[in-house]
Amino acid sequence: MNPQVTTLGRSQSAAMSTNKVVKNTYMLLSMTLAFSALTAGLSMSLNLPHPGLIITLVGYFGLLFLTTKFRDSGLGIAFVFALTGFMGYTLGPILNAYLALPNGSQVVMMAMGGTAAIFLGLSAYVMTTRKDFSFMGGFLMVGILVAFLAGLGAIFFEMPGLSLAVSAMFVLLMSGLILYETSNIIHGGETNYIMATVTLFVSIFNLFTSLLHLLGFASND
Repeated sequence: MNPQVTTLGRSQSAAMSTNKVVKNTYMLLSMTLAFSALTAGLSMSLNLPHPGLIITLVGYFGLLFLTTKFRDSGLGIAFVFALTGFMGYTLGPILNAYLALPNGSQVVMMAMGGTAAIFLGLSAYVMTTRKDFSFMGGFLMVGILVAFLAGLGAIFFEMPGLSLAVSAMFVLLMSGLILYETSNIIHGGETNYIMATVTLFVSIFNLFTSLLHLLGFASND
């Protein structure tokens, strides 16, 4: 057998597999974003209270664990929608609080526009240049852990300055995570579109809430 033909066949197969992951990821991501927006809208219209920090963390990490456990089965998709729907529900009361402020609607629209611009810009950059950002994995893992713990500290010790710093950190970290995960997908490092979707969704969600916090502060809200 000609080794060149075999190598070419493997390359074509890998490219087809990667393209399938990219297609499925962005299709599922668009569906989960729409579903999350729907649950956020319902939460806002019903004026539901925020579930609180403990329930939010338990619900998020519990559903994330189930999504990861069943990522290779149909149940994984169900848990993806459960996770993103739950996150949308927790976002509803936050948006209501901002919209009740004098400049709230402008802040929310600016945060949405900024999130969309950052996500689309970074994704297009990686897709176009096909640069490999896999080297950022370790840094992002440590950075997110530090920022998460600092955020908990800011809540428990009521430190607004630290909370703003954490939001700024998350804007940078989530931007880096979008670069990393998009690169991971197109280079074959991530072969499971369910987990790729979850990573990108969480990046977008945290990017939006962090921008919301920073823009609200900048507008004296």
